[in-house]
Amino acid sequence: MSRVYNFSAGPSMLPEWVLRTAASEMLEYGTSGQSVMEMSHRSKEYEAIINGCEELMRKVLSIPDNYKVLFLQGGASSQFAMIPLNLLNKSGKADFVITGQWAKKAYAEASRYGECKAVASSADKTFSYIPQLDPATFTPDADYFHICLNNTIYGTHFDTLPDTGNVPLVADMSSCILSEKIDVSKFGLIYAGAQKNMGPAGLTVVIVREDLVGNAKDFTPTMFNYQTHADNGSMFNTPPTYSIYICKLVLEWIEKEIGGLENMNAINKEKAALVYNFLDESKLFKATVSGKDRSLMNIPFITGNEDLDKAFVAESKAAGFVNLKGHRSVGGMRASIYNAMPKEGVEKLVAFMKDFETKYSK
Repeated sequence: MSRVYNFSAGPSMLPEWVLRTAASEMLEYGTSGQSVMEMSHRSKEYEAIINGCEELMRKVLSIPDNYKVLFLQGGASSQFAMIPLNLLNKSGKADFVITGQWAKKAYAEASRYGECKAVASSADKTFSYIPQLDPATFTPDADYFHICLNNTIYGTHFDTLPDTGNVPLVADMSSCILSEKIDVSKFGLIYAGAQKNMGPAGLTVVIVREDLVGNAKDFTPTMFNYQTHADNGSMFNTPPTYSIYICKLVLEWIEKEIGGLENMNAINKEKAALVYNFLDESKLFKATVSGKDRSLMNIPFITGNEDLDKAFVAESKAAGFVNLKGHRSVGGMRASIYNAMPKEGVEKLVAFMKDFETKYSK
């Protein structure tokens, strides 16, 4: 068997420990006589899995008791509508920081339901930085303030959270959740698609403060009301059962094999430094983001020559480094080095980049 180093932005690679454990339990989970894929979500066996996943999520992320953990479907993109339907319910106003494609989509969708304001944007430089925020521009009576904590396409990350006072801070953490310690109490709501750091596609996790649940707009569809899922333990309908099971294994891996989020973050910093240090010294490659706004998860880079970029993507794929092509909206290359990417994979990528530079600098 030959596995490639998968630098995809998502769905991304999973820890080998998780894959091997899932493989060993594919035909029979425990002594149930069946695969998790075949289980009734109402069975005691599956109830233990979903409850165990929530318990581990609360433990790993240190989630306070006054927050609900919801396991939903529809991807993070469904949250662009679900959040305003549930939270845009007092002043009807919300603030947004526009730092990339997903923040733009969240802003556009929320604007259908209320008065939304873009308090800052980094569109002027192709979203290659996190804009400086001026609290004087914030809407004091906003129902929420939205950010995308880590921007997958453009490789930026909020180094400092905005101080929104009593306005609930809402964050899309799809591409950085479980990669670092966070203070959940600073947020009113956190949401994330699973397919980058938590498991396979199909699961979306929402962590929401209890006082923000139960005030949905009257016309909110039943399935888009957080109260529906909070009251039913995320089992109002059939949840994405297998994705939740894999998420539970990922959480076990972080806790047992890695030793928690502090260790995970240290590993991620070390991996990212290998790439950024090379890029900063390279005469051929250049990082598109600099300074404190750099993401540890997604690293876009270019050569400045489209033909060379295409050659690099093709040659790297042939060498076993896949999905390094940049997002279609920005071009170039992007190395997504999520939790599951081993340090060895990053080291080998940097070595390949050095060889490529030597080859094409002649």
